[in-house]
Amino acid sequence: MNVTIVDYNSGNISSVINSFKEVAKDKVNIKVTSDLNKIKLSDKLVLPGQGSFKSCIEALNDIDGIVETLNEFAVTNKKPLLGICVGLQMFADIGYEEIETKGLGWISGKVSKIDNQNGKYKLPHIGWNQINIVKHSKIFENIENDSHMYFVHSYEFIPEDKNVISATTDYSSKIVCAIEKENIFGTQFHPEKSDKIGLQIIHNFINL
Repeated sequence: MNVTIVDYNSGNISSVINSFKEVAKDKVNIKVTSDLNKIKLSDKLVLPGQGSFKSCIEALNDIDGIVETLNEFAVTNKKPLLGICVGLQMFADIGYEEIETKGLGWISGKVSKIDNQNGKYKLPHIGWNQINIVKHSKIFENIENDSHMYFVHSYEFIPEDKNVISATTDYSSKIVCAIEKENIFGTQFHPEKSDKIGLQIIHNFINL
């Protein structure tokens, strides 16, 4: 089985690569590439994201054909895909970080700045926070409710269909921190930086 981490210059993804290789050991082939043919031939994809919504979308659009290839993989062929941090946010129709930017449009919704309630809450939301699992998700197998995950973000994904939400976290409001829609999964937190519990999530995705 091939699990491919999409490399599109979204920032330092070494911790994502290392965590997936640690979990996979030698049983699963972990690739890191922006090669369209290798992406198409993969069994599962990981879409990481560091930086702003705008910069990540622009970095994807700079690679000819990659958005169409991702659409074919996730939407047409319905193969498993995991978005991490901004990788999840890009599922939305539109994002409002820096300027209004069109997203991938896989899950209807928007990405807006977290309401810090006039400075009551610091932004970015950074560090460990508990997650509230609101529906059964395949990537939460053997994960206890109220587990702590590691976050770094100032913007939140607000989906129109609340049924796609699999977990929230409390920070000024109930922020969506995990979604599942058929074959498409996403976490606002960083499983690769969330110690053993995060590695369990990576394990669950690899073994879908």
